[in-house]
Amino acid sequence: MKSRILVITLLLLGLASPAFSKEYTFGIVPQQSSSKLARLWTPVLQELGRETGLKIRFATAKDIPTFEKRLAAGDYDFAYMNPYHFTVFNDTPGYIAMAHQSDKRIKGIVVVRKDSDLQGLAELDGQMMAFPSPAAFAATILPIANMQKSDISITPRYVSSHDSVYMAVSRGLLPAGGGIVRTFNKTDPAVRDSLRVLWTSQGYTPHAFAAHPDLPPSVRHKMAAALVGIADTEYGAGLLTDMGFNGIQLADDATWNDVRDLDIRNLDSGDNTLAEQDQ
Repeated sequence: MKSRILVITLLLLGLASPAFSKEYTFGIVPQQSSSKLARLWTPVLQELGRETGLKIRFATAKDIPTFEKRLAAGDYDFAYMNPYHFTVFNDTPGYIAMAHQSDKRIKGIVVVRKDSDLQGLAELDGQMMAFPSPAAFAATILPIANMQKSDISITPRYVSSHDSVYMAVSRGLLPAGGGIVRTFNKTDPAVRDSLRVLWTSQGYTPHAFAAHPDLPPSVRHKMAAALVGIADTEYGAGLLTDMGFNGIQLADDATWNDVRDLDIRNLDSGDNTLAEQDQ
């Protein structure tokens, strides 16, 4: 009888409901090494857990193609994914948009060593370039599409993460590589200071915070509100600053129509991969 009364009491308090007892995985696209992502994102997810009352576990993958496979399988309850990923996995398995970084347009860049003689993309014709993965939206798709429009032919080498792109170019292993402004600014200062930006794309809607379609709407809305509200405290705003965020704003599925309008059709895992170095 006492145990029955305890269960009823907990249910009334909402403490024994599935939303509070379940552990929710929050998958983060592996643009950087797992250790760096964990250091940046774990405090944010802990803050989101405190705000929502949900148990949240940081998750990522060894590389972007593996992350894509897990998104396709619906392995993550919540996920932070690139704009192209969202347009694909919004269709199947049906991830639902919650929010994106505030006051931000994602831009692809091409970097070269500071001492490189290269002054324009046309000079890369016939050369090999480093990219994080075939479906990395701003770091791979945008620069390659731009070069194709200009009849610039390059051979891509996929090196698993943005940090590995910058490292490969810094060490002279490849003459140039694709990335994005945020990860370039957050990479190892010694590496960043050895590079310069050769080209920058136009801006697009940034990465999506999205929820699995099977989650109760109440849980999704709770997380969306917490994401937007995290910048309201000095501590939360500091966590976002550490990641290069000014804030987070609400979004819906249609927010990424600018990316859909590019009509990108193929998400290929690729197999031409350099090993991770110094991650």
